[in-house]
Amino acid sequence: MNDLCVDIGYKSINHEGEQLCGDHVEVVKQDDNSVVVVLADGLGSGVKASILSTLTSKIISTMMAAGLSLEDCVETIAATLPICSVRGVAYSTFTIIHIVDNKEAEIIQYDNPLVIMLRNDQNFDYPKMEMTIGGKKIYKSVVQLQEGDLFVAMSDGCPHAGLGLQYNFGWKREDIISFLESISFVGYTAKTYSTILVDECDKLYGHKPGDDATACVIKVKQRVPMNILFGPPEHRDDANRMMALFFSKEGKHIVCGGTTSSIAAKYLGKPVRASLSYVASDVPPIAEIEGVDLVTEGVITVNKVLKYAKDALGENKYYEEWSMGRDGACLIARNLFEEATDINFYVGRAVNPAHQNPDLPINFNIKMNLVEELSACLKEMGKTIKVSYF
Repeated sequence: MNDLCVDIGYKSINHEGEQLCGDHVEVVKQDDNSVVVVLADGLGSGVKASILSTLTSKIISTMMAAGLSLEDCVETIAATLPICSVRGVAYSTFTIIHIVDNKEAEIIQYDNPLVIMLRNDQNFDYPKMEMTIGGKKIYKSVVQLQEGDLFVAMSDGCPHAGLGLQYNFGWKREDIISFLESISFVGYTAKTYSTILVDECDKLYGHKPGDDATACVIKVKQRVPMNILFGPPEHRDDANRMMALFFSKEGKHIVCGGTTSSIAAKYLGKPVRASLSYVASDVPPIAEIEGVDLVTEGVITVNKVLKYAKDALGENKYYEEWSMGRDGACLIARNLFEEATDINFYVGRAVNPAHQNPDLPINFNIKMNLVEELSACLKEMGKTIKVSYF
């Protein structure tokens, strides 16, 4: 099995005064190792551009994922979308990145800014072959993937940032490349890279974007397994079986919950060393057990991780908080969002007597819901999730 995988993230800002974005990103998985990503930029801005880009990206991604040829995709778009009465053009510009078996990237570009590729944290000049389909000039590239490769697709709102403000001719491609090279070594998630890039565009526009701006980032990384233990088993006799399965798994081991950490410590024959210092006022302190990578409190900490996960899939405004914080929730978030690709949850169904106090907003169902919601968010991030209940 190929041990490479891809992390995909994107962020958009709307043209000033518009409620809808004229750019659209569509991601369609073909299987566990192949995915089609399309970034479409509709003509103009607002409702018409939004409809054009959405239709374009959905048609292309669906047809490409089904194995149809590029020629068929372009001809279908030309025949399907309405002609712009002003410009006389039928469809939006687009960039397609087709990841095949996590081994190669097929890049197809029509009139969007050329995809920037970083390899070993430096700009990589990948080969481009010029084609003409339906009278349109299209560039096609095939790149063999390596760990650490970073692909950045953009709408033209990114290089137009700062036009007439900070820059006479906008934020040039070489400036964007230098900016990306300066942050690529940090190891952010694809979503965070795209957020940082689009936030910078927003600043250059003076927070009044003159165009829709979208960045879509694909990061190639090694598969990284991770294991989370959350809650004691429903039947005490299952504790050793649960611990044996948990600690036998490859990858990091994270234990959440006071009772759970006591059971893990007893199984390992090691003491729990608790910390009394609060790094964050709303997150309980972490602890240490020899043989465990991270030990945290349970429900309160995991609930904060869920908050970060939901935000990371949306505006991603908390990325600086969780990417730099040292409390339990931030440490779990960094492990799950930035490092892990395959996550195994081991969830105990035992009812915690401390959670049965009617004055506390915590109960058994809330704990189960936390696991389900967090698993759903992580799946949406592209992680492979397995949940085992005890």
